[in-house]
Amino acid sequence: MSISAGAAVIPLERTDAWSAVLSHARATGSDSLNALFAADETRAQSLCATACGLTLDFSKQRIDARTLELLLAVAEARDLKTWRTRLMAGEAINHTEGRAVMHVALRAPRGLPMFADGKRIDGDVHDVLDRMAAFSERVRDWSWRGARGDTITDVVNIGIGGSDLGPRMVCEALTAIAGKGPRAHFVANVDGAQLAAVLESVDPARTLFVVTSKTFTTQETMANANAARRWLVDALGAPAVAKHFVAVSTNLDAVTAFGIEPTNAFGFWDWVGGRYSVWSAVGLSAMLRVGPAMFRELLAGAHAMDRHFVEAPFAQNLPVLLGLLAVWNQSALGCSTQVIAPYAQRLVFFADWLQQLEMESNGKYVMRDGTPVTRSTPALWGDVGTNSQHAFFQMLHQGPEVHPVDFILPVKADHALPEQQRLLIANALAQAAALMRGKTADEVRAELVAKGMKGEALEQAIPHRVFPGNRPSNLILLPRLDAFHLGALMAMYEQRTFVLSVLWGINAYDQWGVELGKQLATRLLQPDAKHDPGLDGSTRSHLGLLG
Repeated sequence: MSISAGAAVIPLERTDAWSAVLSHARATGSDSLNALFAADETRAQSLCATACGLTLDFSKQRIDARTLELLLAVAEARDLKTWRTRLMAGEAINHTEGRAVMHVALRAPRGLPMFADGKRIDGDVHDVLDRMAAFSERVRDWSWRGARGDTITDVVNIGIGGSDLGPRMVCEALTAIAGKGPRAHFVANVDGAQLAAVLESVDPARTLFVVTSKTFTTQETMANANAARRWLVDALGAPAVAKHFVAVSTNLDAVTAFGIEPTNAFGFWDWVGGRYSVWSAVGLSAMLRVGPAMFRELLAGAHAMDRHFVEAPFAQNLPVLLGLLAVWNQSALGCSTQVIAPYAQRLVFFADWLQQLEMESNGKYVMRDGTPVTRSTPALWGDVGTNSQHAFFQMLHQGPEVHPVDFILPVKADHALPEQQRLLIANALAQAAALMRGKTADEVRAELVAKGMKGEALEQAIPHRVFPGNRPSNLILLPRLDAFHLGALMAMYEQRTFVLSVLWGINAYDQWGVELGKQLATRLLQPDAKHDPGLDGSTRSHLGLLG
């Protein structure tokens, strides 16, 4: 079969390799994880892989050695190696937009040749990184002064989607170890309450705004940027805009019209999708907060994972294994969602970032050739532990549907509360074990009898305390949550998303579904919207809310 991006795609479910997987799943569907562990005392070691300091323990997945062998055969049958080569070579695998997909170039070390559509791009990447670093140092060492000569104490990032979620997550994850630097704030929602709250907390004379929009026309971003500009001008006058606003954009005309000096505009490229862009100038607010050195460590960790993805055998390749396990859980075992549970408060925005990465990439109606997908890609959601244990883990343990969990656990803490870190680690390990082990009716009975319960009360209580168990999870260990290992973790999930797109035959790098609602919102704001024949009666009846 041709590997051309737009060539006919055979749905995964109709391939011989996947048929073998399904046959195996039917034959082993009643196997329990408890029994698999009892039968193989080396299971915890054999179903484990490491790279870039990260460890993936997938021994609590409902697989055996034969399952893994069959899943690896699926990766070969779907030509994953060739697609990986095309990705890394900068071919236009985003065929609906005719673009290469080269976020990997953003974290490649200086001097390593990288190409997009046949053009070498690594020099351009490092030119922008160098400009970002020079600017960040000026702000951080107080050389950059505001309109009244004040130093900058606060940076406000105005963007949405990938222009918000990536830098927001990185700042939250690394601020505790970043040392000095301006405080970082983030405004994404067009709901003015978010911007108003930030503006109330900062001093206009000491605040720098980073407006991130490639075209400088993004509706929500520009609404917030214009409101922030009015606030600043009211306080400091129009000339102050040049000292308190910078842009991440390629539309220099619009940037200049806004009042920003073109030299303070940092560009990025069409071969960078928004949800993959934190490594570029989109990460400027993160660099301002953590400093250029730590930002480069983030890039180094991501590049290390990219090299692992390219070089490691599939059987030990973290992104490949994660992708194959996700497809197994969804398409063979029928699990409709994937849960992310980072046991680190500093990763509080990680699931948000990952939701966009995965669901905006692979949440598609059609495959690469335009034919309908045969199965919905799974939803991804989650929250930090231990908060999540007191929110949705009840459903994970006893709900009728199975939702696989990725437990993400940095082992060493960067705070002086070791007993709480031990408690955190114990909770992560215990939850994974409890999801797998469950609790039988006989175990519940013995437990309650030991507490003195008997008779009808005992019999009525038992069903409510039974846990089905046999619920799969991955445990992903980081030695500590620093910039390098955060970069590696993020790149691992980026490449997992790519692996899933190849297995499912999806173009992960366009996002046409994002546009429809935006287009309709623009129509609703037109003066004659009430006469728009394309609007339904319900929507038309509420137009008065617009004033």
